[in-house]
Amino acid sequence: CVLQPTECFLSQPEEKRDSTVKAKRRKKKKISDVLQKSAPKPGVPADLQNLLNQHFGENRSVIEIEELQLSDSCFLPANDLTHSFSSYLKEICPKWAKLRRNHKEKKSVVMLVLCSSALRSLELIKSMTAFKGDCKVLKLFAKHIKIKEQMNMLEKGVFHIGVGTPGRVKALVEQDALYLISTKYMILDWNWRDQKLRRMMDIPEV
Repeated sequence: CVLQPTECFLSQPEEKRDSTVKAKRRKKKKISDVLQKSAPKPGVPADLQNLLNQHFGENRSVIEIEELQLSDSCFLPANDLTHSFSSYLKEICPKWAKLRRNHKEKKSVVMLVLCSSALRSLELIKSMTAFKGDCKVLKLFAKHIKIKEQMNMLEKGVFHIGVGTPGRVKALVEQDALYLISTKYMILDWNWRDQKLRRMMDIPEV
């Protein structure tokens, strides 16, 4: 009779301890929670330069690293996050109509837009309607499009804007299917985050 309440009394704190451990486990912060709270900031030249240095720093000599330095004059102002995509492109490229008209080269684009996924590429293509007018836009990503198809299109037609992922663009450049000599603008989709809240630059493969 005396033992029963004691046993009950002993078992209660153990249950409580278990539940608090579970609660603590549930409350553990994820990286996505941290990222969610960090406000997006317009990109600056130093952001890209730091990435280049981090990526190439271990394998290159000091002189080679210096050769990779891009002067600030290579960069246009970033979207201050108040512009739509079309209005931003109009601001940085006021002479687009003339550039588009003069572009006659195959296997190349005047403007190259890089983003982290095929779905994001499609979003950006839709949101640049007011800017692009009647120029030809080429989708440069792997989802549902074979690389041979893209190679044929680049060889046969003249395209003004390419929108796609770094992996597919790199593959096309390496196979001499896409030349960058006519490319005047390269736009990086810097702040957009995927479902895991990663930016394009947070993905190791990129």
